[in-house]
Amino acid sequence: MRFLHTMLRVGNLQRSIDFYTQVLGMQLLRTSENPEYKYSLAFLGFDGGNPGQAELELTYNWGTESYDMGSAYGHIALGVPDAYAACERIKAAGGNVTREAGPVKGGSTVIAFVTDPDGYKIELIQRESTAYESSRQSAAESDPLRS
Repeated sequence: MRFLHTMLRVGNLQRSIDFYTQVLGMQLLRTSENPEYKYSLAFLGFDGGNPGQAELELTYNWGTESYDMGSAYGHIALGVPDAYAACERIKAAGGNVTREAGPVKGGSTVIAFVTDPDGYKIELIQRESTAYESSRQSAAESDPLRS
């Protein structure tokens, strides 16, 4: 099995695409429209998405501007090489940092939280990895999560 994508329902597709591309540095991979059933989809991701990485599917049901979050949803987690720098870049791009970077309570892992325009929480987890290190030089200017 392979993890393919996570789907979020959004109230304004372009606003959400702008957040995930301009604030979090994801790439818009593809979009589709379904007029018969009145919905639009946008798939976003890092490094080209599937099959190398899971994607984020944004679903806009035409005419629906907001959703109840419910109590089951927690957050999406993204690995970053430097959570402190990622928070600064996200704030500079107009993003909403709701928990500044710092150690998790009772531990040493550095985390932060941001919120997207629909209120979905996104956790940033500081993780050093060879994949990040090898790609961060070329992506540093365009990807606010890499520093």
